Parts: sequence; structure tokens; C-alpha cells
Amino acid sequence: MSDIQEKIEKELEEARQVCDTSGSTSGECAAAWDAVEELQAEASHQKQEKPKTSLEKYCDDNPEADECRVYDD
Repeated sequence: MSDIQEKIEKELEEARQVCDTSGSTSGECAAAWDAVEELQAEASHQKQEKPKTSLEKYCDDNPEADECRVYDD
């Protein structure tokens, strides 16, 4: 997760530099901020993934256990 935070920080710096250079109303500035927003959205999606329960972890390690059997209807 820290990897995506580092990417966000780099894109923020780049967006600020691009906007200072080409102006805040330029297309390059808008594109740079779009890249920042996309990375922030990805970070948000990664946070929303629910963690595995202890049973799910156990079944990952012991798929043959009785508790982990899956029955087809």
C-alpha cells in the first residue's frame, strides 16, 4: 500500500510543476491532476477490499479440512 502512496506523492509533485510551468488552465495541467486522481481512486479501492476472516485464512492453508468443504447444489 505504501507503494501507491509514493506514486501519489510523485504525481502530486509533477502536477504542481506542470501547472507552474504551463499554467493552471492548460491541458497538461488538467492531465497531470487526472493522473493524481486516478491513483487516489485506486488507493481507495484497495482500502475497500475486505480482509479475510480467520476461517478463510485457515481454509486457504488447509483446503482438505472438513470445515472447508464446498458442496455443489
